[in-house]
Amino acid sequence: MAGKEVWGGVEMSNLDQPLFDGAEATKRDLVGYLEVVGERLVKVLRGRPLSVVRVRPGQEPFMQKNLPKYTPEWVGRTTVWAESSRREITYALCDDLRTLLWFGNQRAVEYHPTLFLAESTPAPTHLVLDLDPSPGQTFADAVAGARLIREALAADGLAGAVKTSGSKGLHVFVPVVDGIDVEDAAAATRAVAARAERIDPAVGTTAFIREDRHGKVFLDATRAGGATVAAAYSPRIRPGVTVSFPLHWSDLDDVTPADFTLRTVPGLIGDSDPWSSEMPEPQQLPEDLIAEGHTIPVARVQAMHEGKRRARARRAE
Repeated sequence: MAGKEVWGGVEMSNLDQPLFDGAEATKRDLVGYLEVVGERLVKVLRGRPLSVVRVRPGQEPFMQKNLPKYTPEWVGRTTVWAESSRREITYALCDDLRTLLWFGNQRAVEYHPTLFLAESTPAPTHLVLDLDPSPGQTFADAVAGARLIREALAADGLAGAVKTSGSKGLHVFVPVVDGIDVEDAAAATRAVAARAERIDPAVGTTAFIREDRHGKVFLDATRAGGATVAAAYSPRIRPGVTVSFPLHWSDLDDVTPADFTLRTVPGLIGDSDPWSSEMPEPQQLPEDLIAEGHTIPVARVQAMHEGKRRARARRAE
């Protein structure tokens, strides 16, 4: 058929259309990138319920969780109950390169897997700390926050791998042994962030409400339970199509998020897989860390109650 090309068993269309405003890249560039990173990205996605962020010409990006009806039968899938919407959602399982390329043809730019495997729902495989600079801060501030997390982890004999978020921050992933209770994992994540904040409260904060952060790096411990996180090697819908890229801890001072894009990453990684090579072995979580975390309120719930309290106070004034 005229205008059609087949890549990895997937019929492609409109490959030379611009990807999105500010991308400075086409859909062909996206699909080519996905083909190059291929198995490395699939390794991160395999077996995990997957949400993607798509961007159609002339439209705003949107997150897709439920697979559309026209999805080919050969795309893996799993059904997960969504408590928030009180319904079952059929998520994709991106278990092979063909599926990844199919998503590329659907203009899926970002790949956000769950922290659990479909076969072991909802037990997480990792804790995740998200380092988010405040307005006016730089990537160097996110680095300082990540180092607080690393120090807090090390004090408990734990270790994590670090990557750019693909935006302005960093993600620290801490692999855990099988069978960790989802609430215990969430509690441990909160405790790591709290301990990091205590190391240097002038650098990092666990304040969920933005106005309470006072220009500090947010040590975000809310990526737990059913949350998703941009995958290592996932492109992002950002100017230049930045990529969430794995780093050596020793390299943090020498890079910026803009160094890692859809165009630069293939040449940077060659045949290597830095996310796999930098990731520690799964670890057992210390009981005292979990116990401390259970004493820390869940951030979103606490923020909701605080927001209501402040609203009542304003009305009273």
